[in-house]
Amino acid sequence: MNSSTRSSSVPSSSVPSSSVPSSIEPPLHVLHLIGSSTNLFYSDLSKLYAAECLQAMAETRRYTFLIACVTPDGIWRFPRSLEPSDITAAQPMTIAPAIQFLARQKIDVAIPQMFCFSGMTDYRALLRLLDIPYIGNAPFQMALTADKAKTKAIVAAAGVKVPKGELLSRGDSPSVLPPAIVKPNCADNSEGVSLVVNPAEYAEALATGFDYSEQVIVEDFIGLGREVRCGIVVKGSELVCLPLEEYFVDKETQPIRTHAHKLKHTATGSHSNSLSFAAKDPTKSWIVSIDDPVTAGVWAAAKKCHQALGCEHYSLFDFRIDEAGQPWFIEAGLYCSFSPKSVLVTMMAAAGVSLVDFFESALEQVTMTRQHQRTETSEKGVPYSSTVFSK
Repeated sequence: MNSSTRSSSVPSSSVPSSSVPSSIEPPLHVLHLIGSSTNLFYSDLSKLYAAECLQAMAETRRYTFLIACVTPDGIWRFPRSLEPSDITAAQPMTIAPAIQFLARQKIDVAIPQMFCFSGMTDYRALLRLLDIPYIGNAPFQMALTADKAKTKAIVAAAGVKVPKGELLSRGDSPSVLPPAIVKPNCADNSEGVSLVVNPAEYAEALATGFDYSEQVIVEDFIGLGREVRCGIVVKGSELVCLPLEEYFVDKETQPIRTHAHKLKHTATGSHSNSLSFAAKDPTKSWIVSIDDPVTAGVWAAAKKCHQALGCEHYSLFDFRIDEAGQPWFIEAGLYCSFSPKSVLVTMMAAAGVSLVDFFESALEQVTMTRQHQRTETSEKGVPYSSTVFSK
């Protein structure tokens, strides 16, 4: 990216370059791994983000795109587009022929755009088995950060402030005094989250949380303050913190963000038009100036989180800012769909980096990671690729 396009608020040395190694020649064959083997909600969410990514990059001649769409019945399809008619018309495949098809495609890189637990773990592991490089974090990190209690324990050990809390199973009674947050230990998009202001509300809040997870977290409510999200991208060996995104919260009318504050269910059905974004509105979310007093503290905490969790390529963390201006870790979200409305893409745009430039800088980082992994494995005397299918 030319220096003239960088945000004046971000040091030019910190903005990831969009240059791509000369060894990579166009067109690059990019796989979009989309859908969900779990349920229609995650399938719709995946298609919502993926459709916007495909549309935003449609005019970029550097890439050709292949769509792999997994449906909740575990069937694979390779449609021409994400239009419902194209998905329906595509040949359905079970996993074995789908794997054989993928292995023959000579894919240069994949963008994992599945948000269910299996999609974030098993399907990324499948990409590794097929020796298909992808942008994003490894299955281990995705599985780890899907468990909120384990993630909190790790970042707390790294010196990051976390709300005091406890992990409960069915039949357990909470000991945390209200006000408190009750949330499923393994769920995303604020599903099943409740604010308890008096003990009588615990029964309903716990029942709601257990609808989404076998265990729930009960933790101290961090009073407002503010709520922000911090993104990090990796540039070589450097962790580059991006401008924070802040979310509307109000002490009286909206003390926490729930599922309804993030996604809207605008219709019924099995396609992506049943979901839309609820928070992509300048009155509900906005970019924070890097000169804001909270930025430095959040950046420092986010870097500790990234390193403690062993993140690759990028990371994303939510923090509550208390009345004294101190950041408290809430959770990690180690994904980016490269949709124009993806949080990391929004943050990069605030730093003067376009979606395409961000994608190309991520490709460069994938190449560097892959070269490093190959060097490490060759030094140990074992082959790098674990592929068992011929390409």
